Amino acid sequence: MERLTAIATRAAATIRQCGPGLLRLKADGSPVTAADEAAEAVILQGLEQLAPQIPVISEERSAAEQVSALAGSTYFLVDPLDGTREFVSGRDEFTVNIALIDAGAPILGIVTAPAVDVTWRGIVGGGAELTGKGTRTAIRTRRRPAHPVVMISRSHLDADTKAYLANLAGGSAVSCGSSMKFCRIAEGSADVYPRLSPTHDWDVAAGHAIVVAAGGDVRTAGGSALIYDTPQRLIPDFIARGDASAE
Repeated sequence: MERLTAIATRAAATIRQCGPGLLRLKADGSPVTAADEAAEAVILQGLEQLAPQIPVISEERSAAEQVSALAGSTYFLVDPLDGTREFVSGRDEFTVNIALIDAGAPILGIVTAPAVDVTWRGIVGGGAELTGKGTRTAIRTRRRPAHPVVMISRSHLDADTKAYLANLAGGSAVSCGSSMKFCRIAEGSADVYPRLSPTHDWDVAAGHAIVVAAGGDVRTAGGSALIYDTPQRLIPDFIARGDASAE
């Protein structure tokens, strides 16, 4: 875990050094910058040195090379810069995401926030923690309060999510970019994160692992387990909950 965290930290430093630069759109319409690609290069090199036997699926390389899905196998799943729009706009809400997938489910997650120089990390069954600035603190999700805090996407707020919010009694919404939404739930400062439109595996996996490691749950809107490894690497929807017993 320490060596994986060091890789994420090096990628975060690379992002800070690059700065936002010019934004361009990929074939699927999603944004990318030179910082995305530079951070990915750092991560791929680090993972190759650390665990050369474990394959890697990473967002930018996947888009360029159409890496085939690795159904049922063990592999790293990487988003070198999650929250590119927030990064370019000057917000702090962007992250480096590294997950380890085994048998179709994330079992380890690391989310590093370059702008604030902290890392959330967790191993399913082994707990979660917040590290950075010389400190390390165990984190845990909280029981659902009477007035839950609901994390919503700053860039992808759709009609279904608005309807979900309207039906959640006493809930208050907080907009945020990137996988930091998962991390707020894992550390017990928020309660629910509904994403009711499709998003890619690499946007979800690291945060998913951290929430589960911290005592929470991440399932589809219908209540079933998330399915990774599809050919499109898309997850149709999900709801992350700090209190797995709450509806």
